[in-house]
Amino acid sequence: MDAYSSITSFFQSGGAFMYPIALVLVIGLAIAAERWVFLRKTLSANQKAYTDLLPMLRAKSYQKVQSYANDSKSAIARIVLAAVETMESSPRRDDIHSAMQEGVLETVPRLSKRTNYLSILANICTLLGLLGTIIGLIAAFSAVAHADPADKATLLSESISVAMNTTAFGLISAIPLLLVHSILQNKTVEIVDSIEMAGVKFLNAIVKSNHATVATRASEA
Repeated sequence: MDAYSSITSFFQSGGAFMYPIALVLVIGLAIAAERWVFLRKTLSANQKAYTDLLPMLRAKSYQKVQSYANDSKSAIARIVLAAVETMESSPRRDDIHSAMQEGVLETVPRLSKRTNYLSILANICTLLGLLGTIIGLIAAFSAVAHADPADKATLLSESISVAMNTTAFGLISAIPLLLVHSILQNKTVEIVDSIEMAGVKFLNAIVKSNHATVATRASEA
């Protein structure tokens, strides 16, 4: 209860700017939670798609690949679908690779969507804290100017202490948002790297299957 009272007193003594900082913090945490859940689901879906699709490609079961990819929402499935559809019109490695790269480029914005907002919100928290402190100091000095000389030192010290609460709260809000922003960026890079790695393996599997098919037809001729 003492901790709760201290937090409540700290918040209330900070003035009006504590509320917009708190609002920005809540928005940032909501974005961070949504992005974390999305990235975790994306990584899990990609891992499952990779495990399911690679054997199909090696077995040249392209109809199964297309059916699976159409039903899947994973990024890897969309990339493989683009590769298989391109292969039907042009079996050249460069054309298939270009189609897969296009799929990767379409996926990256979805992964990084709204993540950059966290760094912006962290900066807003810091600036709101500084602004609240400056305005509080201005009000404090204005009040001291008309106060009794004997009470000026006490009144000034109390006013400065209250004004500094907004800076402290702004930093308390900004630091976690910056930390979460860094974590989400690293997770996004990890997912993009895994997609690119899977794309190379899929491309090699498709090309090897095409070469094997061509060699079989040549031997039969």
